Amino acid sequence: MKVGIFGGTFDPVHNLHLFIAEAVRRLEGLDRVLFVPANHQHYRPQPLASIEDRCAMVRAAIAGNDAFLFDDTDLRDDASGYTADLIPALRERHAGAAFTFIIGADSLVNSQWVRFDEVLESLDRFVIAPRAGIRPEAVERAIATVEGPLRERIRVLNLPELPESGTLLRSLLAQRQSVRYLVPEAVWTYIVAHELYGYDTSAL
Repeated sequence: MKVGIFGGTFDPVHNLHLFIAEAVRRLEGLDRVLFVPANHQHYRPQPLASIEDRCAMVRAAIAGNDAFLFDDTDLRDDASGYTADLIPALRERHAGAAFTFIIGADSLVNSQWVRFDEVLESLDRFVIAPRAGIRPEAVERAIATVEGPLRERIRVLNLPELPESGTLLRSLLAQRQSVRYLVPEAVWTYIVAHELYGYDTSAL
């Protein structure tokens, strides 16, 4: 069983997340992609939406794809928020799986990874999706810090650099602008119904 691991705050989950997950699933021949929401972020601001709302949106977003699964391992009380601790916990739940970790280039370049070699040693593949605003040279410099055969486990995906991001969506919603068609329809419906991110329907 070949399993992708796609972690993040998903604040909110959007169409680019789904596009990347599906592209990696096909390019890497994965059987499943786990969407793993995080509750502890060491290098990013705290999410605006509650963990309950973020999980509900992820579940709604992936419901139409049988290869996408929701995984709450990183929400457990003992979860540290570090990838090096997450992967062994996932192995307990998915014994025998070959793991491919999926990450955006922005997260690789802009975050201070803890025990990065340990992360790579626990994976079969570590794949990086290009992100608008992140230069290829910056990604290459980050990869160059990895020594020896572990570097061979890293792959930069040949995908378009799309600008969509949670930051952009939250900014638009705070201005009471629509993000419909930038997020899955079920997620848009949820945001409107719960008036998340400052999207106040009564003021429209």
